[in-house]
Amino acid sequence: MTWASSESALRLWKSGSLSSNPASPAPEAIAALLPEIAALEARAGAGKFEEALRREVGRRMERLADGVLAYRRHHVHRTLENPPAAWSEGNTRLLDYGATHRAARVRGARAVLVVPSLINRWEVLDLTAEKSLLRAMAAHGLRPYLVDWGTPNAEERRFDTTAYVARLERAVAFLAKRARRAPAVMGYCMGGTLTVALAARQPRRVAGLALLAAPWDFHADRTGQAFLVASGPLLAQVADKVGELPVDILQTLFWSLDPWLAVKKFGRFLGMDQQGDSAREFVLLEDWLNDGAPLAGPTARECLVGWYGENTPGAGKWVVNGRRIVPSKINVPSLVMIPSGDRIVPPLSAAALADPVKGLRNTTRIDLPLGHIGMVVSSRARDLCWTPLLEWLSNIPAKQRR
Repeated sequence: MTWASSESALRLWKSGSLSSNPASPAPEAIAALLPEIAALEARAGAGKFEEALRREVGRRMERLADGVLAYRRHHVHRTLENPPAAWSEGNTRLLDYGATHRAARVRGARAVLVVPSLINRWEVLDLTAEKSLLRAMAAHGLRPYLVDWGTPNAEERRFDTTAYVARLERAVAFLAKRARRAPAVMGYCMGGTLTVALAARQPRRVAGLALLAAPWDFHADRTGQAFLVASGPLLAQVADKVGELPVDILQTLFWSLDPWLAVKKFGRFLGMDQQGDSAREFVLLEDWLNDGAPLAGPTARECLVGWYGENTPGAGKWVVNGRRIVPSKINVPSLVMIPSGDRIVPPLSAAALADPVKGLRNTTRIDLPLGHIGMVVSSRARDLCWTPLLEWLSNIPAKQRR
C-alpha cells in the first residue's frame, strides 16, 4: 500500500500538479525533496520522474512476490520425530523429551515443565536436530516435558487464562508425582506469563521458574504497538462472536509490529543459496511462524483488553481463580532472561518481573543481545541463552527440591 500510493502522493504534493491540494501539505521530509525532484524533471523531461517511480514500485513488488513464491515452493519441511506423550487432557499433551535420551533418563534427572505460548506453536523450541533447546536440555541431563497446547476444541474455546493455568496446575502435579519431587518450570513468551501465575498458586510444586521473554508490564513500552492497542476492543468483540481469535488476525497483529519485516526477509531469502543451510532454516522458521493456533475467545478478550488495554498483570490486578497474581509475593528461585532486540515483547515489559521492588523476590536477571525468536534459534542462542539457562536449571538449590 505504501509503494502503490507513492505516485498519488507525489501528484498530491507537487506544486502545479492538477491533483495538488494546498490544504494537504507534504510532510517536512518530503517537502525538502520536492525541489530536487523538480530539478531532475527539468533536466530529464516532464513525467520522467513519475515513470522511474512507477518502474521502481514494480521492481520492488516483483522482488517481494518472487521471494514469497520461492518460499512457498521450497521442498524443505520439518522432519523431526516428536517424542511420546506422557500425559494429556483435552487437546493438550505433555511430550516427554527425555524418554529417548539416555542422559535424561538417569535416576534423579531434574524434570522441567516447558510452557510455550498459546499462540505460536512449540516447534520453535525443537526446530532442527541442531537447533533444539529441548534436545539440548535432555543432552545436558535434564528431563524436559513440553506442553503441546494443540488447537482448542469445543470446550477449550471457552477457556480463559484461569482455565489454562488450572490445566498447568494439573500437569505440574502429574510431573511432581512422577519425578517424586517438584519440577522446574520454564515459560517462553506468553507461556512465561502463565507460569508466573502457576508459581504463585502452586509454589511447593515449582522448584524454580525460568522466564524467557515473558511479558508482564504491558504499559512499560508501547513502541510499535499502536495498532494492537487501538484494535484490541474491536478484536475482542470478534473473538466473542466467533468463539476464538482466528490465526489470520493474530498474524496481522504480529505483522503490525514491524510492517517492513516481510520486505526485508523475503528479499534476503531470495538472495540465499536455495539448497543451503540458511535457506533451510529460513523455511522451517517461516513455516512455524505461519502455523499458529487460534486463541480461545475468553482468553483473547482477557489478553487484548485486560493485558494490553488495562495492564492487569503489571498493575497487580490480574486475578486467576480468585487470587491476585503479585510477583513480589513469589519466593521461588527465578531466572528472568530479557532479549534486548525483542520487538514482540518489549524488554521493559519483561524486565518488570526482575524489578527489585515489584518483581519476583528471588531473581537472577540475564540480558541478551538477541531478539525474541533469536534467543532460542539463532546462531548465538546456544552460547548466550541455552548455556546459562541449562546451568541455572541444573543448579537450583537443593532445599527447593522436595
